[in-house]
Amino acid sequence: MSSLLLDAEALYADLLAGVRMLLQPGSALVGIWSGGAWLAERLQRDLKIDGEHGVISSALHRDDFGSRGMAAGADHTRLPFEVEGRHIVLIDDVLFTGRTTRAVINELFDFGRPASVTLAVLVDRGGRELPIQPAFSAARVALPRGQRLSLARDEAGRFSFDIKDAA
Repeated sequence: MSSLLLDAEALYADLLAGVRMLLQPGSALVGIWSGGAWLAERLQRDLKIDGEHGVISSALHRDDFGSRGMAAGADHTRLPFEVEGRHIVLIDDVLFTGRTTRAVINELFDFGRPASVTLAVLVDRGGRELPIQPAFSAARVALPRGQRLSLARDEAGRFSFDIKDAA
């Protein structure tokens, strides 16, 4: 465990303000399974955006699919709106290497060609392996490669972080 303290609820308030600035008329929120989906659900409600948010899984387009197999969340893609020509605000909890973002963009294009895709994240932890950069991040933190940062959500819907050593 790490002694790094991150207030996920305070960072969520920053993310809310940042996403509000990124929205265009007709924008749709799409959360990356699972932490990003939780964030998108709450953002949709707090921003009072009509309709439903989307959820997208990276499982079928990951570059390590062969070694991972069918991961949890593989069947969780749900886009209850037309993607074609839409401004998509992609929401994730933690951005690290960029591989998940690349995979979900590929998945998104399987549903149509959006007018634009903008990435907003709760935490950017650096360590990018691909040229992917968020338009907004509520925080930037540095963690050793051997640690994993993940978003947790309690029964009341409040967010917190878990920091663990990678297996």
